[in-house]
Amino acid sequence: MDDSPEILEEKKNKKEKKRKSRQSSSSVGWSRREFLKISGASAAMPLAGSLVASASVLAVETTDDTAVQGPGKAPVTLTVNGKSYSAQLEPRVTLLDALRDQFDKTGAKRVCDRGTCGACTVLMDGKTVYSCSILAIDAQGKAITTVEGLSEGGKLHPIQQAFIDNDAQQCGFCTPGFVMAAKGFLDQHPNPTLEQIKHGMGGNFCRCGTYAGMRAAIMQAAKATKGA
Repeated sequence: MDDSPEILEEKKNKKEKKRKSRQSSSSVGWSRREFLKISGASAAMPLAGSLVASASVLAVETTDDTAVQGPGKAPVTLTVNGKSYSAQLEPRVTLLDALRDQFDKTGAKRVCDRGTCGACTVLMDGKTVYSCSILAIDAQGKAITTVEGLSEGGKLHPIQQAFIDNDAQQCGFCTPGFVMAAKGFLDQHPNPTLEQIKHGMGGNFCRCGTYAGMRAAIMQAAKATKGA
């Protein structure tokens, strides 16, 4: 059945209203693509502003409080075993590299080079540290003690002697790190138990597995040094 003239006229009017509505929207608005572009740009503006502000604050802080070093070499002075040593070093040079390559203190060894095995252990202001994980430029003004600085007048430190007495080494590559770790440990625990020794030396790794001899050596050294 065909639509009546009134119905046809009503449909025609609806179509005309929809057409005018679309034209009106397109004349004052944006396409979906344009809307997404504008929305993305608007959302990025606060972030960009905060990044610029942060960079400005960082620049001010760096200018006011921090002396910028590098990328070239800079003068570095370290206090090692009570003596002052100076060298021109790039800021990226580690304390381990400075000790071994510049100051001929080769007791600390490079093994893992990522602060996990303890072969590079030294004392810095009396605390054990991994010298491979500290920049030489950051160690300035600190008292650094290496295994070379333990003996006095050609006489071995009691910890060093205890390692010999208890056959606490095989290849010996990790031994200087263990000796320094033991020194730092006994300074803090002059009368340790066996369990304390196991826990306290947990940051050093021996691939030869001479842990029993090392623990015995530390027990002997504890009796001889009382933290000295």
